Amino acid sequence: MKKLSDLNAASKDDFVAALANIFEYSPWIAEQAAAARPYPGVKALFAAMKDVVERAPSGQLMALIKGHPDLANKTQRAAGLTAESTHEQNSLGLDRLSDAEFEAFERVNNAYRAKFGIPYIACVRRHTKDSVLRDFERRLPNDAVTEMKTSVAEICRIAALRLDQLVEADDKLPVHGRLSTHVLDTHSGKPAAGISVVLTELSNLGESRVIARAVTNSDGRTDQPLIGGRPVPIGRYELMFSVGDYFAARNVPMSDPPFLDQIPLRFSVSDPEGHLHVPLLVTPWSYATYRGS
Repeated sequence: MKKLSDLNAASKDDFVAALANIFEYSPWIAEQAAAARPYPGVKALFAAMKDVVERAPSGQLMALIKGHPDLANKTQRAAGLTAESTHEQNSLGLDRLSDAEFEAFERVNNAYRAKFGIPYIACVRRHTKDSVLRDFERRLPNDAVTEMKTSVAEICRIAALRLDQLVEADDKLPVHGRLSTHVLDTHSGKPAAGISVVLTELSNLGESRVIARAVTNSDGRTDQPLIGGRPVPIGRYELMFSVGDYFAARNVPMSDPPFLDQIPLRFSVSDPEGHLHVPLLVTPWSYATYRGS
């Protein structure tokens, strides 16, 4: 992390070098933003960089768009992506696609480029693989002007997350979401401590992957959010609660085998920067949930 105060005091060359790749292969944005220093916060810095992009001539904007890689492109990976793009694509799992997923990405990449002549751009840290593929299909019918605007908006989302990771300031950009849970034992009327919780990201074409494992504490909550400090990717998830072991450890009378042993809750995320709370209310014979916040 770099302190904003240090960036404000740095030479122009050092400022540009530090922020050169906030926008992919486009140091000219940091170069123009350097002139407006000092910045009171990271929000003001990002607003200035975004303003440079929005005022840029169409040719420069097109170069910015075309500087972004296709998603899940093996040739571009072999040639070398920026460290930021590599990290972002890997966070989505694009380095370990199933054959069916790779074929799907190749198909939509080719269709998008054939129509618009530019790479499809999305802030992948806000998505799962499934939601990216759905977004491809949703955007393909658009016209070129709409996709130009959408691409720039997604580039700015990518840049905001990169800036958030790089620059330390008193204020924060609104780029983080949170996913949390808690378990209430309605049989005893108390929070349920010691329940194993597993969060899995579900996938249509590839393998589902475990995102987080936790155990509920004395408040029936996990010590940390299941997802926090980053966007909660758009997609489908499953929370698995191991309640059979919990009730058995407390000598609660149950059937053998227990009527409820492992409880899966499946739900979807649509707001990456929101707070989604998925609680469980449980007895040995029943359970309920709701959408909290």
